[in-house]
Amino acid sequence: MQFKVASVDSLIIYFGNEISQDISLKVRKAFKKISTFKDEGLIEIIPSYNSIFITYDIFKYDFITLKEKINSSITLDFLEEKEVNEEKIVTIDIYYGIEVGFDLERISNKTNLCVDEVISIHSNKLYDVYAIGFLPGFAYLGNVDKKIAMPRLSSPRKIIPKGSLAIADIQTAVYPQNSPGGWNIIGKTALDLFDKKLASLSPLTVGCKVKFNPIIKKEFLKQGGIL
Repeated sequence: MQFKVASVDSLIIYFGNEISQDISLKVRKAFKKISTFKDEGLIEIIPSYNSIFITYDIFKYDFITLKEKINSSITLDFLEEKEVNEEKIVTIDIYYGIEVGFDLERISNKTNLCVDEVISIHSNKLYDVYAIGFLPGFAYLGNVDKKIAMPRLSSPRKIIPKGSLAIADIQTAVYPQNSPGGWNIIGKTALDLFDKKLASLSPLTVGCKVKFNPIIKKEFLKQGGIL
């Protein structure tokens, strides 16, 4: 773990530089451990791909004292220890149609793969939830097969419809709300990924896995999907 000062009342703990399952698991374990402190001096604890951002009460902690507290509780052996918890897999039905997958044909042309191959490659993987951010319920998932990895759009769209499934580099995600965005859109779900009734605001949480299940247009519309 590498600690960095973020501001007078915050710090960042880095666990690595790349996006990977191993680093994501370490972030998750450390986040869960720090959350068990139940410490009112810790105002906000936010996990990301490879780091944890912490805002603290300056009347209780400074950078050094908080660093020492965390280091004393989270050892390298703890981070390397294998978890035996049962995996949580969330299945999301997706309609991979060109009416909703605005960039499917362009991706097909760029990769020299037919549209059905692009869909098959994307839907045949099990994705890890690396982080939640950007929007409530927006889960960053990885890793996308390099055969269909696509850079962000040079000119972001002003509005991406809620439920749109997208790719950016080796990441994939579903937009939980209407939003501007520069990711490549390949499909759409009728599933609501932003739910105020849930403590986490989403059925997706860091550490769980996601499987995308291709469905036909008729089923998508039956589920309440909008073209």
